[in-house]
Amino acid sequence: MPYRVDLRNGGNDALDRLVELGALDAERSEAGGIAALIPDRVTPDQVARAFGLRDIAVSPAVGRDEDSVWVLSPRTVRVGNIHIAPADAASDARTLRLIDGAAFGTGLHPTTALCLEALAELGQHDLPDAVLDVGTGSGVLALAALMMGVRVALGIDIDDEALRVAAENARLNAMSDRLQLAPGGPETITGMWPLVFANVLAAPLIEMAPTLVRRVGHYGRLVLSGIPSAVEQDVDAAYCRLGMQRVGMTSRAGWIALVMRASW
Repeated sequence: MPYRVDLRNGGNDALDRLVELGALDAERSEAGGIAALIPDRVTPDQVARAFGLRDIAVSPAVGRDEDSVWVLSPRTVRVGNIHIAPADAASDARTLRLIDGAAFGTGLHPTTALCLEALAELGQHDLPDAVLDVGTGSGVLALAALMMGVRVALGIDIDDEALRVAAENARLNAMSDRLQLAPGGPETITGMWPLVFANVLAAPLIEMAPTLVRRVGHYGRLVLSGIPSAVEQDVDAAYCRLGMQRVGMTSRAGWIALVMRASW
């Protein structure tokens, strides 16, 4: 697991040295210091020697997206025409602000970006009036859909903390009246949606396939993400045998997102 180092004085070549050490992220402070996230294969002694110091200040790193993304602080990212920004960023019609919570879905992880790209692509042709977001996490996908013009969204998650964070993000973006939240998986709800997102792990995607396809409406779309490239065919087969047709696939950093269409 990475760790954080704080240097009191960050000279002009400090960032270059940190990059050479394999730093995952680095930021300068207003006081002239520099903080960095260092992979655990590099010891604090190695960092200290690189800067000619006896020792350095070391503290635990804070991971985001369930410790799959390592950055020092939240930052603005752009996926398609959606900007995802920290809660204290200026608000505008294209900026989705998120609190720095412990729920998956900061916009930084490739699986989230793949879903947002799929949403942008689908929105260019036929924007649905409702969206179901399975494993909603921070609510980022449901909220992005609402920002693009979807009328209502339902986000479900088995994690109570994720639902709390999603509710706070909905309030922050003035969408509480359009985002419904409920605990549980797709087996705990009824009804069908024209667009369903499920950005979870591959094994749960396969396990929930029979239930999840029943949540997809007439010729509706299902976006599946969180799929390592090595098991893409396993996930694809689980849904195709249930009548879903694969109509799209995108990849990023070893992750796959599949876009499926109901044949009914």
